[in-house]
Amino acid sequence: MATQSTSLFDAGVNARRWIDDYVARAPAHDVLATGSTEPWATMLEELAAVASDDLGHARERVQRHAADIGTGFRIIGEADERPWPVSPVPLLIEASEWAGIEAGVAQRAELIERVVADLYGEGRLVAEGVLPASLVTGSRLFLRPMVGLEPPGGKHLQFVAFDLARGPTGEWRVLADHLRAPAGAGYALENRLAVGRTLGGLAARLNVQRHAPFFAAFRSGLAALCRRDDPRIGLLTPGRFNPSYPEQAHLARYLGLLLVEGADLAALEGKVYVRTIGGLKRIDALWRRLDPRMLDPLAFDTHSQIGVPGLIDAYAEGNVVLANAPGAAVMEAPAFHAFMPALARAVLGEPLKLPTIATWWCGGPDECAHVAANLDRLTIAPAFGHLPLGLADDASRADLIADMARRPQDYVGQEEVRLSTMPVVVGDRLEARPFMLRVFAARDGDGHWAVMPGGFGRIGEHPQATVAAIGEGLWSADVCIYGAEPVAPVSLLTATDSLHVRRNPGTLPSRVADNFYWLGRYLERGEALLGAIRVLLGNSIDADGGGAVLPTATLARLVGMLAGSNAAPAPASLNRPALIQFARTAMEDPDWHSVAAINRNARAIGEGSRDRLSADMVRLLEAPFPTQRGMLERAGSLQRRYAAIVGLSAEHMVRTSAWRFHDLGRRIERAAAIARAVRLFGMPGATVDDLSTLLDLADSQISYRQRYPTGLARVAVVDLVALDPNNPRSLGFQTERIANHLAALPVLGDDEMAEAQQAQAIRLKAIVETADATTLDVDTLGDVESRLVALSDAVARRYFLQGAEPLRAVGLTLA
Repeated sequence: MATQSTSLFDAGVNARRWIDDYVARAPAHDVLATGSTEPWATMLEELAAVASDDLGHARERVQRHAADIGTGFRIIGEADERPWPVSPVPLLIEASEWAGIEAGVAQRAELIERVVADLYGEGRLVAEGVLPASLVTGSRLFLRPMVGLEPPGGKHLQFVAFDLARGPTGEWRVLADHLRAPAGAGYALENRLAVGRTLGGLAARLNVQRHAPFFAAFRSGLAALCRRDDPRIGLLTPGRFNPSYPEQAHLARYLGLLLVEGADLAALEGKVYVRTIGGLKRIDALWRRLDPRMLDPLAFDTHSQIGVPGLIDAYAEGNVVLANAPGAAVMEAPAFHAFMPALARAVLGEPLKLPTIATWWCGGPDECAHVAANLDRLTIAPAFGHLPLGLADDASRADLIADMARRPQDYVGQEEVRLSTMPVVVGDRLEARPFMLRVFAARDGDGHWAVMPGGFGRIGEHPQATVAAIGEGLWSADVCIYGAEPVAPVSLLTATDSLHVRRNPGTLPSRVADNFYWLGRYLERGEALLGAIRVLLGNSIDADGGGAVLPTATLARLVGMLAGSNAAPAPASLNRPALIQFARTAMEDPDWHSVAAINRNARAIGEGSRDRLSADMVRLLEAPFPTQRGMLERAGSLQRRYAAIVGLSAEHMVRTSAWRFHDLGRRIERAAAIARAVRLFGMPGATVDDLSTLLDLADSQISYRQRYPTGLARVAVVDLVALDPNNPRSLGFQTERIANHLAALPVLGDDEMAEAQQAQAIRLKAIVETADATTLDVDTLGDVESRLVALSDAVARRYFLQGAEPLRAVGLTLA
């Protein structure tokens, strides 16, 4: 019997069934229920094509794609990141409707630019009474040191964002302006990537407008403001503890910007430099995600530990662009919303194309009386962004009224906005949820405003919610602008005929080199400690493949080695229960230098290096500690994870300077561990158990058995573990790699003389190369360990320029 072309699993049938069921239940102000269902049917057909009739599977699939991209965010006060919540159902807006939003957003951005320029310039708006002086000077967002400073390029704003709400009748209004460090553009990009991978054919079928032209325009706009033809541009981040740090790392990687923190930068003689392994390199523009008061302790908050002293002086001289200009956020204050209609008429000579939510600033007596008379119908909000006394969580209505009477200028009253709804997957069907839209605008290379087509939607948790904010239980949505006209395939990739091919990946900040170096050391240290714990638990390799029981003397040295590394306190005895507890502490106790504590340090470095690590590497570093019942099973799981990380770094990391520092850290850590192990278990008088333990610790049992099948001999073991340059686990192999890495890293001088760290590595390599297994003694191995410590210090002094390190050391190049 022929199969029917329209079965229960046919995508079109499922899409129409979902729509009919949804429209029958959706409120009257829903975007799907009130408009054409055809584009929604096309989108849901794409969804059904990958998920059949299981909407829950579609939600899980798009979340997996978001996880693959590496999207995440952090709630303030929480240590761990959360996965970014993406809905599989995008918000669809037709191109003609979007044209009105786009025009309104561009107009608002230009209006705010002109008002900010006046407030920090001539001050005519206050002088002529368009704005009250107390509205400006009373705001903590108004930065007096910026008055009279002309920003490089003459523009205060390069990148802005606005929160919009769609009302029950389809009108759009502005709820909030974001001017300090607008977040979310990276999430909009990531939403598009995740949804695009799920709904592969949607872009072509609906002619969805792309995000790439917007980001290209922004990048060219920043470059156009710089004084050099080939500028170096950075994204200035507060660091990995910032809630949107993963987004910042993704944007830096996508736009080709240098992700920097305040400690990476130095202001010198009116210019700003990034501290790199090759000296100080000039930086021309910073897209800042740092609060403006934290930017420069000499100009603003003197307590700032994350700013750059002297940055504002360089800005005032026009030698560094800051996007956005410090002080522009004065217009973020909700109190300004009450004056936006008047400002549009006074500054632009036209009404607002996108109206602002109705707002009354209580700094005026009539407005204050209106708000007081309508407390039950209005939303009371802080006028300048910070929470007044009366709005505290534990304040009563009486407290609010009393505080409004004392300081009315600290409050605004705003109308309550009913939000339109859109379809969201809840369980196994579509449900209506309220949404807001965040839209982004950026200045392009010609100084005009470009608007990202779509932005991202923020979806409320409850059907009757009046405000949507990303948080626990909430979702975001991609926003697709569709139309009848085909969309050109635009990408940020440079045209092949204009691309200058290079194999140098660019500037490597000292902080990043420091992170990669210690990531290598921590991973190697954790793997070595885990190997020692497995030997202690009786998991060493014996000739017949069984577990070996170590004699007391060997066991005591192994326990002493672990206790000496502060992995755990020395056990009271060497009986089995005490050793098991000792091993458990060394593996899991976060208060000691255990495997768990080492992994935690490695994870922290991984979180701060997202722009340079693959998503697979970050996932392995962030994986939770194993929870299998037995310790050996947990140890085995950890060992496999370490092996996977080693494989990724060996086969997937390009051999750049960043990789060299990562591998250098591994080699120095492994060399020290091997030298220590040989000193403890390989000296004259070593027993067969000592030598077997040494082979286990050096992961060289199989290599030895293949080379010497007749049995264990001390000199042969020591030669394999300490001196054989062909054994990747040997001391000799590590010292050769260390010398090679340091020889390949940049030097500051042009006299072709070895720098301190290079000379130390050459001497260390020579000591090991000329050693003989028959005469290698404790003193030589102790000397090797001391030299490794000194070498690590020399590497840090030369390459990891941080804090109070002199800005102009001897030979330090400025470029």
